[in-house]
Amino acid sequence: MNNNKIVFKRKVHFMRSIFGIAFFFMGIAWIVTGSLFGMIFCGMSIFFFNKDGSEIDLEIRKYRTFTEVFGFRFGSWDDLPEIEYVSVFSTTEAVAVRVLSAEAIVKNDIIVLNLFYNGNHRIKAYSTADKEDAFKIAKQIAGILKIDILDATEAESKWI
Repeated sequence: MNNNKIVFKRKVHFMRSIFGIAFFFMGIAWIVTGSLFGMIFCGMSIFFFNKDGSEIDLEIRKYRTFTEVFGFRFGSWDDLPEIEYVSVFSTTEAVAVRVLSAEAIVKNDIIVLNLFYNGNHRIKAYSTADKEDAFKIAKQIAGILKIDILDATEAESKWI
């Protein structure tokens, strides 16, 4: 990882990958049998593999939210506002996995880094399950931007 670039990509859930692969191979099977309906299934499989995330380039002071499909990122760059502080906090992430009428919600405990500006506006900078990794990235951001870190991972928040 570039020391001045922070990239957060949401991981694709295992079941979502399975459904994407299944749709792709079903589409290929229909294309081989001569049905153009298979192209629709192949196209639908792409949506099971997309990842969303955010990227912050601290060197040029720009950020973007993006959608990534097979390594290609789509999203426009915006100027990074004057960041007041970076917040590190614990939360629970819920991911819904849906297929036709079936739905499952998977919950994970994660640590999130937000960059706060203009009082209560925020940019989600990073997410991880590892607390040490979260603070390493927070210290990197704080050092480059010369800002404080708010540790909100415990019941009592404290400034670092």
